[in-house]
Amino acid sequence: MKKIEVEGHRGFCAIYPENTLLSFEKAMKIGVDRIEFDIWLSKDKVPVIMHDKNPLRTCGVEGDLREMTLEEIKQLNPCYADRFADLFDGQVEVPTLRELLELKKKLRPDMKLGVEIKDFREETVDRVMELLNEYGVFEQCRFYAFNGKVLRYIKEKYQGTTLGYFDFQMLEFDGYDCYDRIGLWREIAACEDRFLNRMCEYYESLGLIPQVFGVGTEEHVRYCIRKGTDTITVNDPRVAMRVIKEYEENAYV
Repeated sequence: MKKIEVEGHRGFCAIYPENTLLSFEKAMKIGVDRIEFDIWLSKDKVPVIMHDKNPLRTCGVEGDLREMTLEEIKQLNPCYADRFADLFDGQVEVPTLRELLELKKKLRPDMKLGVEIKDFREETVDRVMELLNEYGVFEQCRFYAFNGKVLRYIKEKYQGTTLGYFDFQMLEFDGYDCYDRIGLWREIAACEDRFLNRMCEYYESLGLIPQVFGVGTEEHVRYCIRKGTDTITVNDPRVAMRVIKEYEENAYV
């Protein structure tokens, strides 16, 4: 059985507020192979980590990260009260990419990264690459985006390992030749619909490696293993790690 990596989606977001240092630290400590996170560029050109452009969902405040300074962003409280109530109130803040890289350097220098570029400006990519190279972790990274021109920029300027999605899911789709991998959501990966299966076969024929996002249950994990994925991105990494360990110990094929 080939090695299957477990990637913590926004850290360990099933249990802790997503895209916070707390979530990343907990994922690192349980031994994930990599973590996935989302990048925006602040008004004063600092790469910060949050899924949404508008911090309303996780911080309860309307805004646009791109129009906020780092000082303003640091005043936000990403405790995700709608999901966790006041459990993490005041315990977390919006991290910068540098803060995450410092945490990784301290706890898990071997751990790999899934870098989702949510801010589609080339300047954002350049700032991210500067930091990754400063910390010597570029080779440990895969780069994800829902924008084809961003993926092509990463591939052609930096020769980064890229992951995109089906053409109909992408903004500014720019061809599959700038992809190394294709991201499949569990609903698609697990679908037995003949058309979708033929689509997946087509992407495999292009040499694109499937990576499955949003896996939740043990059965989802087993299905993904049977389908040949080499990376499973999960909100609760413990589920995937338990099933993969079972497969490894029993030498399942």
